[in-house]
Amino acid sequence: MTLPVVHVVVGTRPEAVKMAPLVAALRASGVVRPVLVATGQHTAMVTQALTAFGERPDVAIDLDRRSGEQVELVAELAPALDEILVRDGSAAVVVQGDTTSVLVGGLVAMWRRIPLVHLEAGLRSGDLSSPFPEEANRRLIGVVADLHLAPTRRAADALLREHVDPDRVLLIGNTVVDAVLAVAAQDVPPSDPRLALIEQDVELGIARQMLVTVHRRESWGKPLRRVLEAVEQIVDEHPDLRCVLPAHANPAVRAQVDEALAHHPRVVVTGPLPYRDLCRVLSRSSIVLTDSGGIQEETTYLGVPCFTLRANTERPITVEHGTNHLLGLEPERIVDVPELVAAAPARPPEPPPLWDGHAAERLARVVAERHGG
Repeated sequence: MTLPVVHVVVGTRPEAVKMAPLVAALRASGVVRPVLVATGQHTAMVTQALTAFGERPDVAIDLDRRSGEQVELVAELAPALDEILVRDGSAAVVVQGDTTSVLVGGLVAMWRRIPLVHLEAGLRSGDLSSPFPEEANRRLIGVVADLHLAPTRRAADALLREHVDPDRVLLIGNTVVDAVLAVAAQDVPPSDPRLALIEQDVELGIARQMLVTVHRRESWGKPLRRVLEAVEQIVDEHPDLRCVLPAHANPAVRAQVDEALAHHPRVVVTGPLPYRDLCRVLSRSSIVLTDSGGIQEETTYLGVPCFTLRANTERPITVEHGTNHLLGLEPERIVDVPELVAAAPARPPEPPPLWDGHAAERLARVVAERHGG
């Protein structure tokens, strides 16, 4: 018997990380055949992330991107993805989060009247300019999705306030926890020997580790320069700190980071870290400075103090839980972070509800029941 095909669409590393446990769970169900589609938005980073889970794309779209603009991505991706869905006879399309790949995947599915499942539904910052364009993307997907899978009660409630049919909203949990647990169980040493040296000092108790990630477009340029100056001041004032800074792949951003911090003896500047290395660094960090949405969640599960370099967050549960603090981009606030960590209470003993490592199983069961023929 031919199993119904469920297309799982990923375009960026965070999507790949959160979808990989789902693909494994769908395959294990034996009721549907998952087809993992890489959209070509961030090809190398998606492949790198999937490798950590022993996965690879079933279909990899080869885009001829030249400008890197969103308009170009949409124009190329929409017809390519449409051809795949029609060719395979898709029973359902699953998208995750809020990227341009998610938006295009959702629109193409809707145009073809294919049921659309939105994982990580209901996140809202309330500000269309931050994060940009992600806030608009997830609101638009909220209009066309057939099934909304929320990671938290607050996210589910946000969808209900937008008059989404309650029967189409399910509280599932967060598959990033499934991903973190799967990678942690592998216990693979860091691929970069510089990270291994820092890890050794941390384990000996002679150093603390600080992870810094700044990648959003709205942080580039002057905001990034101010963050880098504050990071340098923090490291200078705290000799026991070792800073790990994975720089964005954009050449201009990497050049700015290298110019500001590559010379510092206690700062390690890397390219984007493989997901195994990122999880390992996160779990051993005492301080995290980030503008990433996913890292806010991972630090909440791991109980690591996180300071978000944004004025708002679409993941308020991380703030309510006590691990995440909205900091903005003001250097005078950033340099106070080590003192804030020292004065903070102990790590929360429990993760948020349903952040238990079984979200992918729950999600796979729902998809199989509704689209498994």
